[in-house]
Amino acid sequence: MRAIRVASAALLGVSALAVTAPAAQAQGDNSGFWASVRPTTVDPGEHVRLRATGCEQSVTVSSGVFDTVTIHRGRTTAWARVDRDARPGTVHEVSFYCGTFWQSVDLTIAGGRPDRPDRPDHPEHGAHAGEGGTFAGLDLKEIGLGAALITAALGTAYHLSRRGTGEDDA
Repeated sequence: MRAIRVASAALLGVSALAVTAPAAQAQGDNSGFWASVRPTTVDPGEHVRLRATGCEQSVTVSSGVFDTVTIHRGRTTAWARVDRDARPGTVHEVSFYCGTFWQSVDLTIAGGRPDRPDRPDHPEHGAHAGEGGTFAGLDLKEIGLGAALITAALGTAYHLSRRGTGEDDA
């Protein structure tokens, strides 16, 4: 009988952890935000189509070759006109900002040789990996609620495993 109680307590504890784990993972997930620029090579003075998906708010797009553009909430595209005085052969970074998340896409101005190769030996920027550290997006209320739920589940499991059955085990 004791094995059944211990197994029940372990199952209850694992269930509590399994229920709270997806919510903890969802806080730092940015895999749905995606951005692009079309065409990727353009002449000075031409238009580019800016596209951003997977963001539940307005997206701000900026670059050194066009004015800052906003893709409003509920929309996925906007247009920008590349400056007429953009230097041919240069590669410019186009940055898309969705709240705390961002992505960058290269835009090449047609004509001449690019200032930087397609695959540089030493990249200028490192990979954007996550939200910036251990405490990014820290919400003490959610952490406290999760800790309370886990503590309650473990306490209940311990209590149930220690409680007598009311029968003599003779």
